[in-house]
Amino acid sequence: MPARNDIQNEIISAKNSAQDNVRRKYIKELSDYTERDTIIYITAYTTGKMGNIPPSLVSVMNDDIHGFMSAVNGLANDKLDLIIHSPGGSVEAAEQIVNYLRAKYNHIRAIIPQSAMSAATMIACACDEIVMGKHSAIGPIDPQITFPTPTGAFTAPAQSLLSEFEQAKKEIIANPNVAPLWVSKLNNLPHGILDICKNTTDLSIEKVELWLSSYMFNGETDGEEKANKIAKWLGTASNHKTHGRPIPFNIAKNEGLKIIELESDQNLQEKVLSVFHSSIVTIEVTNCIKLIENQNGKGTYIQVNPK
Repeated sequence: MPARNDIQNEIISAKNSAQDNVRRKYIKELSDYTERDTIIYITAYTTGKMGNIPPSLVSVMNDDIHGFMSAVNGLANDKLDLIIHSPGGSVEAAEQIVNYLRAKYNHIRAIIPQSAMSAATMIACACDEIVMGKHSAIGPIDPQITFPTPTGAFTAPAQSLLSEFEQAKKEIIANPNVAPLWVSKLNNLPHGILDICKNTTDLSIEKVELWLSSYMFNGETDGEEKANKIAKWLGTASNHKTHGRPIPFNIAKNEGLKIIELESDQNLQEKVLSVFHSSIVTIEVTNCIKLIENQNGKGTYIQVNPK
């Protein structure tokens, strides 16, 4: 298997659009091996570029559906391998992507070569199987809420805001003298933020439970029970302590998700990692920060101008 530096040297030693040719070669080789459609959804979020670009640009966002429409156009298989490397993002955008892909494909494998967090974990839970390496991770699905404050935009886990409000109620009931302190603190929150937090948290758990029971556990007698348990586990912030906490394959498997170890098929592992490494090198040597592309080289690419 070519290591990442070997792929980088392969790209550097060539000319013109070498990074695209090399990446597409490896995606096609993977698709030929699996005999499945293959789409990559890979972003720059773990690269050195993140210091110069807004995080929202590498997140799961509404415009991504256009990339998936472009990548799916012309594909005829009913099975898909979706290679995901993403920090997550919009729950609503994830739902739109899932609805679109599930309308097209009867069987979808999410392949996670490194990390698929938050809303990207939700997309993986809408697949029939999840392929992870020993180094791979999914993440909690508790949503993050961004809101304005006197010192600028602030992002916090929705569940943390709800828990803080419950703590305020308990402390005020126990000691009314602390009410002014809590009022001063809570006044900094936008009107309606608690309803937004609750609704978004409920939606995340609801969608993952629905997708797991509809696809991964479809037809199983205890499928709905397992889906409910896993969705609540992924969506309860107190289970994970931090929103970005990585959940490795063995823990995900022990909790009941259908996880296939990437290392169980050495040929698959080699081809998946070659796709991933060539995609990351593409991001590092160009202005591209997000790739949505199929095995035929069709898709969309988000680029930013260097500062």
